[in-house]
Parts: sequence; structure tokens; C-alpha cells
Amino acid sequence: MIGTLNALVDLVERNLGEPLDVAAFARSHGTTEYHLRRMFSSLARMPVSEYARRRRMTLAAADLAAGAPELLEVAVRYGYGSVEAFGRAFRSVHGIGPSDARRDGGPFSTQPLLRFRLSVEGSTPMDVSITDRPELVLVGHAAQVPLIHEGVNPHIQRHIASIAPEEHVRLKALSDTEPSGILAVTADLEPDAPEGSELTYLHGVALAPESSVPDGLDVIRVDAGTWAVFSSRGAFPDALQQLWAATATEWFPSNPWRLRPGPTILRYLELTESFAHCELWMPVERA
Repeated sequence: MIGTLNALVDLVERNLGEPLDVAAFARSHGTTEYHLRRMFSSLARMPVSEYARRRRMTLAAADLAAGAPELLEVAVRYGYGSVEAFGRAFRSVHGIGPSDARRDGGPFSTQPLLRFRLSVEGSTPMDVSITDRPELVLVGHAAQVPLIHEGVNPHIQRHIASIAPEEHVRLKALSDTEPSGILAVTADLEPDAPEGSELTYLHGVALAPESSVPDGLDVIRVDAGTWAVFSSRGAFPDALQQLWAATATEWFPSNPWRLRPGPTILRYLELTESFAHCELWMPVERA
């Protein structure tokens, strides 16, 4: 996977003025667009589309600082059909317009060329099991919240705090299949969504497909499939977020599995304000 990600970076560099066909690239490298976008975003901390845009604007800024005479020529060179569209993209990256950049020579916000490397230094020990599960019905209370990579998500905290204590007890009593107990479910997130993107967070439990669902609960139905279950113990939320990162940097690149579309499930076995013992369930398929 590390080699595939670097090949994708090279493809971006060779096609800065052309649309990027990530799906075709993924097929040619024996993987899926979904998995490739998830891995790129997890490691680069930005979607591949955002990286490509930043690289285009980095080189466009260099052209303008070097005295490129025609803005339209530069715009077309980097895949924009008008000076207006190019100007909006340029300003979103650099904070100044192309004309200002050409006149003043900057300042610019440059995007270096990415290079992915696999390192085992400081690696995170992972207890992982692979399990096949039948169809699941995830039920509970859902909310739309922004994606936040580091630290506690205050929007999720507020959502959980808004649920009455007796409702937590009722939900836990409904659980009748694995993963059992109260679950934190994230769903409806694009594979390479940037931080701040909206996702569905469900605080609930898993039911067997034949179980009845009480009125007033939100429902996410999950197809049968294979799951990689990662166990984590340590400081909350640091240990959990380090585990998330390690799945992308260490586990997936060295194991014959890839992510498939579906929600991610977090099962808390023990949780305090500063410590968590939990399981991270990620939907996978053979690579």
C-alpha cells in the first residue's frame, strides 16, 4: 500500500492540469478507490483532491512569481477554464489573488511533494482479531457532527449528554448481538473527507436483523461481512486516536486486508475521564 500511495502522488504530479481518475488508478493497482482514498486521507491528513489542489496552486504561484505574463495561460495549465475559477482556488490556498502574487511575489502557502514511508519506530502494539458477522441493525440516537481528528469531539459529548440516564439503561438492555453493549458509531462519511466534514454519529446498540426496533430510535442497517477488531487500552482519548492512526500506518500496509464501505463501530469495555479500554470495529475485505 505504501508503494501504491507514492505512485498516486507521482500520478498527481504528472497530471496537475488534468482530472484525476482515482478509481481507474486503484483498479490498476489491485485495490479499491474507497480503501485508497481512506488510506491517503488517514496518512496525509487531507483528501487526495485537496493535496492535488494545493500542489497545483504551489506550482502556479511559482510560475506567477517568475513573471508568467498571462493569467489565463497559467489557469489553463493547471486545469482551470477561467481566470475567475483559478483566482478563487488560488486565493483559497494562498490568501492572496494571482495578480497580487505576480506583482508582489508572495507570500505563498506552499505544499511540499508528499512521500509516504513505512516506519516501525515507536510502533503501536495492536491486538487484532478478524471476525465474520451477519447483518447488523444499529439502533439508538443519531446526530450530525463535524469530523475532528484530535482531542475529544465536543459535539459528540453534547449529544451524549443530551440523552437521559434512563435512556442509556434502556438502550443497553436492547443489545442482543455482537458487538454487545453501548456503541459509538460513525457513518455517512466520505472516504477522504477533510476535517470538519459532517458525519452521522449514533449512540446506540447492535440488534439482530429479526429483532424488533422500538419507536423513536434511529436505525443504521449494516450488511453481513468481515470486520477487523482492534483492542485498545490507555489514556483517553490519546490511546484510541493513536490506534486509529496505527491501523493506517502499520496494520493495513502489512496485512492482506483493505477497508470496505460501512460504519466504524467503537465498543467501550471500560471508560473513565482519563482511561479507556475499547474495541474498534472496522469493516474489511481481503485485498
